[in-house]
Amino acid sequence: MQRLHKIGKFIGYGLGGLCLVLVLTQAFLLRGTAGQTLNSHAYRDDTHYSRVPTLLIPGWGGNTVTYNRLIKTYQRQNVAQKVMTVWVSPRNHIRVSGSWHGQKNALIQVLFDWNYSGTYHPQVTQLRHVLIYLRTHYGIKRTNVIAHSYGGTEFIHAYMGSKWLQHHLQLHKLVFLGVPVEESLPERLSYHYPLIHHSKDQNFQRLYHQMKNWQVNYPVIIYNLMGTKEGSRVTDGSVPHIQSEMLKALIQSHPTIEYHQKNYRNTSHTQLHDRPLILRQIRQILWGKEQ
Repeated sequence: MQRLHKIGKFIGYGLGGLCLVLVLTQAFLLRGTAGQTLNSHAYRDDTHYSRVPTLLIPGWGGNTVTYNRLIKTYQRQNVAQKVMTVWVSPRNHIRVSGSWHGQKNALIQVLFDWNYSGTYHPQVTQLRHVLIYLRTHYGIKRTNVIAHSYGGTEFIHAYMGSKWLQHHLQLHKLVFLGVPVEESLPERLSYHYPLIHHSKDQNFQRLYHQMKNWQVNYPVIIYNLMGTKEGSRVTDGSVPHIQSEMLKALIQSHPTIEYHQKNYRNTSHTQLHDRPLILRQIRQILWGKEQ
C-alpha cells in the first residue's frame, strides 16, 4: 500500500512537472516579438511611410515565431516598426502591450492564447473582438492585414460577419499567405467560377452571401500568395491551391476590389511567411514606391 502511495506521488509530480513545462513553453511562444522604432533620419527612398497600420494574424497553432523573421527583417531595414502586441484569450479577454497613435508603417502583432481548436470558429469570435477593440480604443479606422493560413480564414469570417466592422473599419491592402476559404473541393480541380455551385462547404457558402451583401464603396486590394511544395503542382503541403483560389469567386461582384494572385514554386506552407523572396514582395506590396 505504501509502495502504491509512493508511485502515485511520483506520477503526480511527473504530471505537475509536465504541465509546468507546457505552460512555460506556451508563455515563451506567446511572448511577442520585440519592437524597434523607425529611424526617421534614415528613411528609405524606395519606401512609402504611411499611417495605416498592419495587423499580423497567425494561423492554426501560430505564435510569435510566425512573423518573427518578417518583423525583424523590416525593422532591420528601417521599413516598418512593431508597435503593439495584442493577446486574446478563449473567453475574448484582451491584453495589450505597446500602443498605436499614428506611427508610420506600424505593425500590430495579434496572438491567440490558445489556437489549437478542432475548428477555426473560436478564433473568428476572438479576432472580431480584437478588431472592435482596436477600432474603439485606438481609433484605427483603416488597416492593412497580413494573414497566414487559417488566420486569413478567421479574419475574413470575422470581418464579414460584423456589419459594425464593415461600417467602422476600412480595409486597405490584404496579404493572404496560403489561406483556405473553401475546403470541400478536391485539390486536383483547377479554378473556375462555376465551382461555387459544387461547393459543399457551408462556411464558404455563408461567406459568399455575406460578401455579396458587403457594401464596399472604397478601393481594397487583395494579394493572394500561395506556395507549391517541391514535387507537387497543386498544394503547398497543407492547403491545396483550389482552397485559396476560390477567394476570386467571393469578390467577383465587387468592382472596387483589386485582386492579385501569385504562386511561389518550391515553397511550403510554413515558408510562405519566412522566405526572403516573399518578404521582399510583401514589403513592396505594402510600402513600395512606384519606380
